[in-house]
Amino acid sequence: MKRLFVGGISWDTNDELLREAFSRFGPVRDARVIYDRDSGRSRGFGFVTFDNDEDADNAVRDMDGQDLGGRRIRVNEAMDRGSGGGQGGGDRY
Repeated sequence: MKRLFVGGISWDTNDELLREAFSRFGPVRDARVIYDRDSGRSRGFGFVTFDNDEDADNAVRDMDGQDLGGRRIRVNEAMDRGSGGGQGGGDRY
């Protein structure tokens, strides 16, 4: 199982649109846009989880830098949230 960080998504992208965009690479276990607790507005990033690592690797290769909902997205493997100050694709929600 591999979890991908997807950054730079448009404010209009929801879980279903995110799942749809990545499902062409294989079955998506989970697709989730992260929302601000207070405002309820998208934070501009989300996570997509694949059961098959090869599907996930193909998604990173083909989707990173592509247009999704009018914005150029960044896609990479999500890093586990650990101690210390994380940056970038960290799992912070």
